[in-house]
Amino acid sequence: MSSVHPVDQHIQQARMHPAVRAIVIPPCPESLVRLQAIIAAPELDASALEQLASSDVAMAAALIRLANSPLHGLAQPVQTVGMALTVLGLQPAVELLSAFITRNALQVRSPLLDHFWESSQRRAIACEHIGHQLYSFDPGLGYSFGLFCHVGMPVLVKAVRGYASTVTEALARKDRTFTQTENANHRTDHAVMGAIVARTWHLPGDVAQAIWLHHDFSCLQDERFAPTVRHLVALGLLADFLVNQHDSLAPTREWLQHGAACRDHLHVSQDELDHWIDTLHPAFEAVKF
Repeated sequence: MSSVHPVDQHIQQARMHPAVRAIVIPPCPESLVRLQAIIAAPELDASALEQLASSDVAMAAALIRLANSPLHGLAQPVQTVGMALTVLGLQPAVELLSAFITRNALQVRSPLLDHFWESSQRRAIACEHIGHQLYSFDPGLGYSFGLFCHVGMPVLVKAVRGYASTVTEALARKDRTFTQTENANHRTDHAVMGAIVARTWHLPGDVAQAIWLHHDFSCLQDERFAPTVRHLVALGLLADFLVNQHDSLAPTREWLQHGAACRDHLHVSQDELDHWIDTLHPAFEAVKF
């Protein structure tokens, strides 16, 4: 974390804006700090992970529930966190814990967010899956990006009066982008807020920058941005397409406008995408909070 990432300068400027200064960014949860320390160790410590997961009854229950889901097809249900970790594997367990901790740290009561966290985790799963198909790309970055991509929304719902109405308006408007509507009404947007949360919570700079840019597809051709950042932005739109297909939703305007460019950027065919819809179905179905 000692080197300064280009996005940090943008975040510093954004945080000085009066509209942003008034918004309280939740601190990084202590449990996520502990989880990040476990991940950063030279070898993943299964006992430390088990201890962390067992420290919260609901978190332990989420792990056990996923292990017992049809996704894993166990003959006998597991009943302990240790057994659940064995069934899931350490990396999937880490990812589930990240999603659980994030959701609980940013819990907001709003009809707008009824299915927000399920969609976020499905997007993360899709980003990671696509990341596995790419040469020399870290799928874990894909998961983090997918999970945190829209995390600015619950922050804004909680902090900014009228933001929920803005989302409804932004989804309906055809004359400008989602973030343009957010900025017109509130002088900031969920992409900027998401990047600020990502850096406040110690996520890699490339992930934060991709969150900042995830509605700006002109960045795909802009070599000022690192290849990883551009890959993540393209990956995110493909993942949204896959999640929307699973949820029986029509393709978004962004997909219709930029989907082909994102597929081309990642060298992914429509046939591959259609295959991934079937491949990811069991993992998507297993997402329950």
